[in-house]
Amino acid sequence: MSAQNPRVAVVGATGAVGREMLEVLAQRQFPASEIVPFASSRSAGGKVEYAGSELTVRELKEDSFAGFDLALFSAGGSTSEKFAPLAAKAGCVVVDNSSAWRMDPKCPLVVPEVNPRDLEWHQGIIANPNCSTIQMVVALKPLHDEAKIKRIVVSTYQAVSGTGQKAIVELETQTARLMNGQEVIPQVYPYQIAFNCLPQIDVFMDNGYTKEEMKMVNETKKIMGDDSIRVTATTVRVPVFYSHSESVNIETETKLTVEDVRRILSQAPGIIVADYPEKKIYPMPIDAAGQDDVFVGRIREDESIDNGINLWIVADNIRKGAALNAVQIGEELIRRNLLRVPK
Repeated sequence: MSAQNPRVAVVGATGAVGREMLEVLAQRQFPASEIVPFASSRSAGGKVEYAGSELTVRELKEDSFAGFDLALFSAGGSTSEKFAPLAAKAGCVVVDNSSAWRMDPKCPLVVPEVNPRDLEWHQGIIANPNCSTIQMVVALKPLHDEAKIKRIVVSTYQAVSGTGQKAIVELETQTARLMNGQEVIPQVYPYQIAFNCLPQIDVFMDNGYTKEEMKMVNETKKIMGDDSIRVTATTVRVPVFYSHSESVNIETETKLTVEDVRRILSQAPGIIVADYPEKKIYPMPIDAAGQDDVFVGRIREDESIDNGINLWIVADNIRKGAALNAVQIGEELIRRNLLRVPK
């Protein structure tokens, strides 16, 4: 066990994101001395795949983190609130995928392509941002550095996998029943999701926005390190299995042309520019599914304002929007020799 070859716990290993974390760790040959999957008591003893073999899932307990260097959490906010501090107290650095720690001023909220230096002030718990926020800031930060973004207007088209495996099954089931002329009874979502769009993700708040929309507003400012950016969001659930899509309009202080945006994003890490409208080439969810990169297209000037740009941004919400970003944080911690809990 060492900071360069850490012992890694994957918490929530039997869920969709947890399994994807294991797959990403294997694919990227993460330099772990050992990887141990954890889950609730009802899943303990089961098996999960890792690098062509099977690992036995252990029950998550209060003393589970002794001897671990890094814990990747994907087990929900209440689990994280209870166990992440215990892990950090045991000397294990936590990268948490829930919303529990994202706006905690003591916890960095990190996208490695955007704000890796924020890892330097971690105190044992690092937050993984919301999936829809991650892909947007990967594309916007290079433009912000070049021309300073004043305002962001974003509308999302989010896949059902963002809700979990039960939502994937619901979309499959509803589609099959409707194609066979049978009635559907929504269980995961308040209304039918098959062949439909739901302009509600998470609960509504007092200001009329949903919790998901306010996550995008607040997280974007924290990650970009600029509270002056004005952000407004509308988040929509669509009948797509994997990959979130976003229509993003930005207003900048200095003008960017379409050619400027293409050049800047083509040189930025983690981005693939797919913007050839004359050839009908633009990002789609089916292109991004299973991919690591954030895809950007439909780049065009907003003709209604002086310094406006429209973008279409697509990424795999389970991969870059969750599992990959968490693993990349772990890699960055090793690279910067920060895989330790400050005393």
